[in-house]
Amino acid sequence: MQVWIVLTVAAAIAQTVRFMLQKHLKSTQLSTAGATFARFVYSAPLVVVLVLIYAKISGQALPEMPARFWTLVLSGGLAQILATMCVVAIFAERSFAIGITFKKTEVVQTAIVGFLILGETLSLYGSLAILLGFVAVLILSDPPGGSDQPFLKRIMNKSAGLGLLSGVFFAVSAVGYRGASLSLGSGDVAMRAAFTLAVVTTCQTAGMGLWFALTDRPQLVLVARAWKIAGLVGISSMIGSLLWFAAFTIQQAAYVSALGQVELIFSIAASALFFREKITAREYLGIGVLLISVLLLVLFI
Repeated sequence: MQVWIVLTVAAAIAQTVRFMLQKHLKSTQLSTAGATFARFVYSAPLVVVLVLIYAKISGQALPEMPARFWTLVLSGGLAQILATMCVVAIFAERSFAIGITFKKTEVVQTAIVGFLILGETLSLYGSLAILLGFVAVLILSDPPGGSDQPFLKRIMNKSAGLGLLSGVFFAVSAVGYRGASLSLGSGDVAMRAAFTLAVVTTCQTAGMGLWFALTDRPQLVLVARAWKIAGLVGISSMIGSLLWFAAFTIQQAAYVSALGQVELIFSIAASALFFREKITAREYLGIGVLLISVLLLVLFI
């Protein structure tokens, strides 16, 4: 099995844990922005220390950062903040599993953004897999109890809108991070991935911290008080992000994002076991179509 596949599946597991913890923070203590900030503020220091340790052990110098790196890192970091806020907001509208499913609209957008920014194209099977994933999202975007309404009205709802918006932002961040990592002139895959992540999370922490200091200082206090859960958010975020960044460095962002839909399997288990949320037959149908698209990627890419 190819390395990027293993990295992506492991990243999906870590990300599911992180979103579970963020859902808990959102529902009990923090605002949407606060739950998002917790992800960055508790992971940035860990990533920076990890990069310095790895550089020392491996004997590598820290990579030089060209202007293109900063452009891609800053745009990707801002997009990721906005995308995460959209996903956390979805949790107040729909179940955990369906919130994660709406997020997966990022796959189609990542293919488009990857072509526009990096000039990367897809194979026939890769395109088919992404198309199936989009069909599945349309099935899942139909809200509960809306079968008596016209189809377009059923899918044009707040949850679907937030999901599509998060997909756009996640697509920009994924392609931006891949481009930033590839723009570094030195370092192995692990160094480039970890170094890019360290710069991103540091910038995100500084940016959101300044925003809170100017607009909502009490939320900073709440994030600090929630350190037990928020700290776990930071750790799971660091692990997942390192794996994602390494996968993006090795393989096209569109394929990594498409395979990352296996996260749905884990989110279903979390939704049923931890949050006691019911998954409908139609939602299982949509998830099944998504799994077919994942199999296409694993078998033919």
